[in-house]
Amino acid sequence: MMTAAERDTASAAVLRAVRDLPEVAPPGPVAAYVSMGTEPGTRELIESLRRAGTRVLLPVLLDDNDLDWAEYEGAATLRRTERGLFEPTGPLLGPQAVTRARAVLLPGLAVDTHGVRLGRGGGSYDRVLRRLREAAVNPLLMVLLYAHEVVESVPQEPHDHPVNVAVTPEGVHRFTR
Repeated sequence: MMTAAERDTASAAVLRAVRDLPEVAPPGPVAAYVSMGTEPGTRELIESLRRAGTRVLLPVLLDDNDLDWAEYEGAATLRRTERGLFEPTGPLLGPQAVTRARAVLLPGLAVDTHGVRLGRGGGSYDRVLRRLREAAVNPLLMVLLYAHEVVESVPQEPHDHPVNVAVTPEGVHRFTR
């Protein structure tokens, strides 16, 4: 229900808030994603991080819905896939590459006041979160949303792993457990 101009303004505010987080400071790496549809825009954010010297990893969706990763080397190196996603064209680094990230930006539809993220239902990021747990690493887990997508509660499954932060145009929401 937001206009394109409102989404652009919101995306710019999210960009500023994320860029100011110490966890995304150079050299990184930061695992991010290229937004789609009406999600808060990430293109300017990932380009801004890259220009600042942060190594940005972007997902490449595999046939089994798992995610591989490749380094973002600029907008000209993105290609649109048959599924409508934009993915990097550089060398694949393997699904484990995400375990070296200082911060992981996750797409989501909503997050509740306890940090439980509602994803799109494909399970790709559930696999990423399981991979991080199994590697015993604890990067900052961050979901980018609009303010109205931070809600009282969302359905939770036993495999769900809460995020640490939700960034909205209004600011950074940190969750404690």
